Amino acid sequence: MKIIEVTGKTVEEAIKNALLELRVERDKVEIEILDPGNKGFLNFIGVRPAKIKVKVKRDYIKEANVFLKNILHCMKVKAEIQIKENNDVIKICLTGSDMGILIGYRGETLDAIQYLISLVVNKNHDMEYKRVILDTENYRLKREETLKRLARKVAEKVKRTGRTVKLEPMNPYERRIIHSSLQNDFYVNTYSEGQEPFRRVVVDFKKF
Repeated sequence: MKIIEVTGKTVEEAIKNALLELRVERDKVEIEILDPGNKGFLNFIGVRPAKIKVKVKRDYIKEANVFLKNILHCMKVKAEIQIKENNDVIKICLTGSDMGILIGYRGETLDAIQYLISLVVNKNHDMEYKRVILDTENYRLKREETLKRLARKVAEKVKRTGRTVKLEPMNPYERRIIHSSLQNDFYVNTYSEGQEPFRRVVVDFKKF
């Protein structure tokens, strides 16, 4: 992260000089005024230049892009990368001819890469936490719909048999989908048990 100290007749001039030297836009830097300067008496006696410290902000979007490109290169996968950020959520969409290898078994590979990118983006804790969502071929939405159907199917089985059903281990995001799908069901309870990465959702018949 590049940091420079720059002077100018005024603070604004110092900022302009810094941006020219760094070749960046103003929204890409953090500015600290070290000395606002002094025009002096009659612009002559006691004149003191303004002095600022300028730090270039981390381009975490670029870092995520470079990191992901390296992963794709190592996996020998060709894909187009689209990255958008909205309200501290970074959505990354991959498109290509062979995306199945990136998804893996029930999204495990996609989740693992997403986790690694999140570590890259949020390293050093020098900014607000950014949530990273990595998707391809609309897998996330398809998986969510599959889990909602599973939740309803399991709930019906529990109601019909009165027996507790334990689902396969899932990541926190997928467990939340199950819990949310059944939270208003009058006849069943849901809770999680076990330790990561083997934590699973349990669907139980409510005791009246």
